[in-house]
Amino acid sequence: MIKILGRPNSVNVQKVMWTAAEIGVNVDRQDIGGAFGGNDTEDYLAKNPNGQVPTLVDGDFVLWESQAIVRYLSESHGAAPWYPASLKDRGLCSQWMDWYIANLHPAMTVMFWQLIRTSDADRNNAAVATAAFDAAKEWAILDKHLENNVYLLGDELTMGDVPLGCAAYRWHSMDIERPDLPNLKRWWDSLAARDAYKKHVMLPLT
Repeated sequence: MIKILGRPNSVNVQKVMWTAAEIGVNVDRQDIGGAFGGNDTEDYLAKNPNGQVPTLVDGDFVLWESQAIVRYLSESHGAAPWYPASLKDRGLCSQWMDWYIANLHPAMTVMFWQLIRTSDADRNNAAVATAAFDAAKEWAILDKHLENNVYLLGDELTMGDVPLGCAAYRWHSMDIERPDLPNLKRWWDSLAARDAYKKHVMLPLT
């Protein structure tokens, strides 16, 4: 059985677990990192020298980086439309997945750490405000794209929705001022109705 090493409250682990659930892959997730520790051991670092989560172990094959793991699971165990049949559509999935990491993830990380993992006394409210403003500009790009698309690639959910879908839960759950982005909200509401998303993504923010 495929092992996923990582804690459930990690957004990067959530990407992988949501993907596995959507495509019906049974995985054995083991608590590693954060409050559970174990990510700084010699054994773990031999698998993932970054000391981060998640790490996938599939027999003698080891893979780290959440986006890569999502793609690996989707290609090896998924089927269309989740893993699109078209090379061009797979390219579009990668485009949105990489856009999230490059453009949106930095601001979302600042907000999460300041609002969820920093005490009120130590919180940098100016940094939160700046990050919320920056993130809103990026979310507006997705909102515009979703005017004519149910999901990122059209009428069907694909692996391309995963990273942004996980981030969307945090965006709609954190105590920040958000602009009215109706297409984004409609898309997120559709994700929030899915059992796999509820189980693996809509967890308490800690």
